[in-house]
Amino acid sequence: MFPFKNRNCGPLPPNAGVAAGCLLGALLSPPLLAATDDAKQSITRESVETQSSNESGRSVMARGWGLSPQEWARYELVMKGPRGIYSPGLDPLTALGIEAESAEERQRFAELQVQAERRRVDKELAYQRAYDQAFARIYPDEKVIQLTTPQSSPATRRAVMKSDGRLAVFVEEDCTSCIAQVQNLQEKKLAFDLYFVGGQSDDERIRRWAILAGIDPTSVHNRKITLNHDNGRWLDLRLGGNLPALVREVNGKWQRQ
Repeated sequence: MFPFKNRNCGPLPPNAGVAAGCLLGALLSPPLLAATDDAKQSITRESVETQSSNESGRSVMARGWGLSPQEWARYELVMKGPRGIYSPGLDPLTALGIEAESAEERQRFAELQVQAERRRVDKELAYQRAYDQAFARIYPDEKVIQLTTPQSSPATRRAVMKSDGRLAVFVEEDCTSCIAQVQNLQEKKLAFDLYFVGGQSDDERIRRWAILAGIDPTSVHNRKITLNHDNGRWLDLRLGGNLPALVREVNGKWQRQ
């Protein structure tokens, strides 16, 4: 027999077996190289499609907040820096507003956030009304959240503040910072007495507000949190300033915290 010849390996001695170099040559034959090229092209296409999908998703998210794709990219960059450590999970408008590079830019983000918050509150209140109606229909003899001191007569309208060392929180309607403050207190598991200012003694208004703020009904039931009409208490304290207000009695005198 003639020795086997391979153009890559040359003549092979009899009974020598197949050399490693020949195997490599065989593995790199044109059909396999073509398959490798196809795989590379497939990976490239998938990468391009993934990038395109991500960019499309960012555009949708940006529009939802009234931002441009460039502003959304900046938000992502901001949250990768110190701001993301200080305030993880911060919404885009707040993050961009805090890190704004000019007064005009800061004002723009503030206005966008006011509009976004109003839309959010309107939607949540609309759903809450639907929820209340459903609850009243299914459980007509129960209330989702019971007020601690419901308005019952004009005699209670100038109620005096009484303290047992608990924190008192004064809030009002259409106050997003009030909701944020109450949610923060609940996250810290603090007990407090909530006073609803400007509710015109309407039990349903304070009840809806409490639900919107995510107040735990169990905490109200066991009086860890109490829900009360203000009944003039805030004016009587004469502490001034905007709401929300956290106050506590110290040495017989009420003070903002």
